[in-house]
Amino acid sequence: MKRINLLYWITTGLLAALMTMSGITNALSVPEALEAFRHLGYPAYLSPFLGVAKLLGVVAILVPGFPRLREWAYAGFIFDLAGAMYSGIAVGDPVGVWLPILVGFALIAASYYLNHRRTAAINPAGLSLEVA
Repeated sequence: MKRINLLYWITTGLLAALMTMSGITNALSVPEALEAFRHLGYPAYLSPFLGVAKLLGVVAILVPGFPRLREWAYAGFIFDLAGAMYSGIAVGDPVGVWLPILVGFALIAASYYLNHRRTAAINPAGLSLEVA
């Protein structure tokens, strides 16, 4: 149990750091983030929206007691990275530009898997721990 818990917090911490850094640059409309949006063909007003969504997703995966909200946050992160990867491929970016996104997918998958393993270890009867 300790090993699963440790691995969960390592992968979740790395995922949270990745999404927090990305979310802050998007939410603050940092010039580099806006240039990336322009390159992909997206309007600048989308940047703060996605930034705030990423930051809320980070809160959702770190705050205990809301498993359904955490599931939605993981899904949102997958949609975000899938959209970023597809957009990079669609505009003809070389593999080296969009391939690091796979690291994000790996962190999401590991955190999600370990979260379920951890929850099953804490609650072997399978009873819902969700806050009403």
